[in-house]
Amino acid sequence: MPTQSSLYKAPFAPGGPNEIDVQLAERLLSIALAVGGDYADLFFEYRAGGGLLFDEGILKSASRGVTMGLGVRVQKGDSTGYAYVEQFDWDAMKRAAETAAQIATGGGAKAPVALRSLSLPARYELDQVTLDVPGMDKRKLLERAAAAAHAFDKHIIKVEASLAEEIRELLIVTSDGKMARDTQPLVRFGVRVVAERDQKRQEASSGGGGRTTMGYFEGKSPEWHAREAAEQAIRMLDAVEAPAGTMEVVLAPGDSGILLHEAVGHGLEADFNRKGTSNYAGQIGQLVASDLCTVIDDATLLQSRGSINVDDEGNEPRSSVLIEKGKLVGYMHDRLSANHFKLTPSGNGRRESFACAPMPRMTNTLLLAGEHHPDEIIKTVKRGVFAKKFGGGQVDISNGDFVFSLTESYLVEDGKITAPLKGVNLIGNGPDVLRKVSMLGNDVGVSDGIWTCGKDGQSVPVGVGCPTIKISAITVGGTKV
Repeated sequence: MPTQSSLYKAPFAPGGPNEIDVQLAERLLSIALAVGGDYADLFFEYRAGGGLLFDEGILKSASRGVTMGLGVRVQKGDSTGYAYVEQFDWDAMKRAAETAAQIATGGGAKAPVALRSLSLPARYELDQVTLDVPGMDKRKLLERAAAAAHAFDKHIIKVEASLAEEIRELLIVTSDGKMARDTQPLVRFGVRVVAERDQKRQEASSGGGGRTTMGYFEGKSPEWHAREAAEQAIRMLDAVEAPAGTMEVVLAPGDSGILLHEAVGHGLEADFNRKGTSNYAGQIGQLVASDLCTVIDDATLLQSRGSINVDDEGNEPRSSVLIEKGKLVGYMHDRLSANHFKLTPSGNGRRESFACAPMPRMTNTLLLAGEHHPDEIIKTVKRGVFAKKFGGGQVDISNGDFVFSLTESYLVEDGKITAPLKGVNLIGNGPDVLRKVSMLGNDVGVSDGIWTCGKDGQSVPVGVGCPTIKISAITVGGTKV
């Protein structure tokens, strides 16, 4: 049975008070195309979300909210008209369609293709969404995390535990004949701790989730996340000043994929290449990475944070190969860029909400595994850095230059991981780093439901992933003089 909430239902769903059926949708599309548009689509969205924050031994906040609306897009050539409303009455929806249609002036009215309902995959079919679980049950999870973190070590002085959840119900209707409905659940749990000793203070965090149920906590309990965060914070109290200079760096599997996402992935989104502003523009068929590297964007992973059954343009996403054995073989496309390159959309048209037009966005972006055991990779490093957890970063899409801070990293000496380091930054260029990948582990991991990607003011949930990666040379910005 498709995922659904017993508490929250979209008014435009079948049987709802503002049900949108085929006839009504076709009328709106006809209005959107009435003054000569080439294409139009309707994006109906209902989003119910909530959050809990437990801090200093009390539940500091609990929230619930609902947003809903309709976005109408009309395309004429490379130009786009967009309008949205927050009501589902006929007059408001008609006004939005007429407003978006104004991008086109003149030309015959194009009739929409007869609609057909799409049969979608089931990548997050759940028996109960977390929003339907009683609030007290979720509060207990936060209390358990706080208690476990404080019990780990007496130097843990502060613990904050949080849970954010939502369900997003969509109806996408296009003038080329597609009608798709999807319900996208999402939950994220997190623990943040502060440790203090001898006037030294360190923060650390752990979290996870995805498009999943409360069953997530059967695999990774609140206590597990609390111990992960607390152990990291205590360990980093003994961190030493980081060396600076060009050296070998080993990236841990899983969340290190965020470097790939930011420094390489955005440059592979087709809108930047259509406009010629990406470092990868015009490079299809060229070697852009070490021949060890194969990079994919894969929306099909079961219950992953970045997975979707349908993109926000009504296209079913797939696993797309972007770089194959070092060679650039493709970009991530929405409808507009696919038309430009005369290709089929890859299902990467995504938007934050009904108030936004879609654009090419990543889903789950992964560097695939290699052949080496992770321990074997570490043993080859004479002196370098092991990067385990990433913080924030900055990237220039036009050339791939980046700066990333590390929240957990270690010195590697004579093939062994030794002292924890503080104040570490990685400075480099995305394409250059991929060319310097000299070893890849057989341990590819996918991030545990924590990342959100921002682009042009829009945020969407994503996944990242990679195996253990050895980079032969990268600039480490340290604090040791």
